[in-house]
Amino acid sequence: MKRVLVTGATGFLGNHVINNLLNYNCKIIATSVESMDEAKKQPWFKDVDYVSLNLNDNINDYNRYFDQPEILIHLAWEGLPNYNEPYHLEKNLPNSYCLIENMVSNGLKNVLVAGTCFEYGMVEGCLSEDMIARPENNYAEAKDRLRKLIEVLQDKYIFNLTWPRIFYIYGPGQSPGSLLGQLNRIVESGGNIFNMSPGDQIRDFIKVEEAAGIIAKLALNEKNNGIVNCCSGNPVTVLEFVQNYLKSINYKLNLNTGYYDYSKFEPMNFWGSTSKLESIIF
Repeated sequence: MKRVLVTGATGFLGNHVINNLLNYNCKIIATSVESMDEAKKQPWFKDVDYVSLNLNDNINDYNRYFDQPEILIHLAWEGLPNYNEPYHLEKNLPNSYCLIENMVSNGLKNVLVAGTCFEYGMVEGCLSEDMIARPENNYAEAKDRLRKLIEVLQDKYIFNLTWPRIFYIYGPGQSPGSLLGQLNRIVESGGNIFNMSPGDQIRDFIKVEEAAGIIAKLALNEKNNGIVNCCSGNPVTVLEFVQNYLKSINYKLNLNTGYYDYSKFEPMNFWGSTSKLESIIF
């Protein structure tokens, strides 16, 4: 039975990853900054070993602290969706690196770290893993630096690294400030107008349940997969995404397109290639 440690366990993606891992024959150690009492509110709590941890804490041996996991799925990352906060470079980057360096130096053999499609930068079209990263915000810059630092560690320690670059995940438990979160708030309040951007931007949306399943499979295959796009591979405009969602819940809204301007840190049209992903897990 594989022992899998999941950081950021109580977060949006973490919750779904744990729910997915429960379908496999593995022992799950879950951790986050949440207290034990808060973690007990999660439906998976009774099926995992939960350990509360702030990455600012000074732990001498994380492997021993977490009872010797064989696989690390590192999802913990604070400060989102404030993409340009210095916090990503000043706190999240060193905290994540210290955790991973500590664990691989003490014998951990399999590491999966959540990356982001924003690492590609302001690049249009279909994005593939062999493209050079050109991050344009502090969040993406911190992720890109972390990946490079971990790759250097592979020259010193023997371990596998998988780096899923996650595109636009959506679904149950999403942040109220996200596109879908804002849309649901209008629907729940019985509103009839939704203010949004022009909506002609092309994106790659993937259900969080599907993304969680991809992450679980990538982690459990215990191979040195490197960068892998975690995406649907299906380009769709933001307007079409909103319209399709409203149709799925049978709710009508007046969409006030153009109320908000285009995002300054995202290219107009981009989506992910799934070729490498399909070669690994499908």
